[in-house]
Amino acid sequence: MEPFNSYLNFNTGEILANCNIIVRHLSDMKGMYYDLKATQKIINEDDRVIYKVYNIDVPEKYGHLQHCTSIIYPGRVGDEFHMTKGHFHAQEDTAEIYLVLQGTGKLLMQKKDTEVKILDMQSGSISYIPPYWAHRTINTGNTPLIFFAVYPGEAGHNYGIIENKGFCKLIVERNGQIKVIDNPNY
Repeated sequence: MEPFNSYLNFNTGEILANCNIIVRHLSDMKGMYYDLKATQKIINEDDRVIYKVYNIDVPEKYGHLQHCTSIIYPGRVGDEFHMTKGHFHAQEDTAEIYLVLQGTGKLLMQKKDTEVKILDMQSGSISYIPPYWAHRTINTGNTPLIFFAVYPGEAGHNYGIIENKGFCKLIVERNGQIKVIDNPNY
């Protein structure tokens, strides 16, 4: 592989070359939100885009560094904020770094034993996700949450555990306040 540059638009979070774009509509996230009626109603009305990932084209193998930007659009499904699907790494002993470019949110992390940590995300914050922690990013603001991520090429993604059980905690809006609640479906 040859060295290369990629170009990031800091205003939009888009990477302008050398990348694959993943677009997640709400219909791609069925079962991720606990309010199934609100989810289906939104899907029937407009099936909005929840987030996009601009993933740089780098081999998914040892020695390389995967890197991408994620853009989570503002909004809620019921009282739950827009979020990423969340995942463990397929290679569980790998870590990840997030650098927030703009917006505000929460980084929800959970171990398999249900130990939970939640970090605030804001412009300039650098979050370290250690090995063995599932992670999900939630936009709690009124503008897109845009962050840059770097992780080992061999890390991979394991969405299955999260798709089946979700996280044991949810980030919701209640009476104008951001709250952490137990997931009633966990």
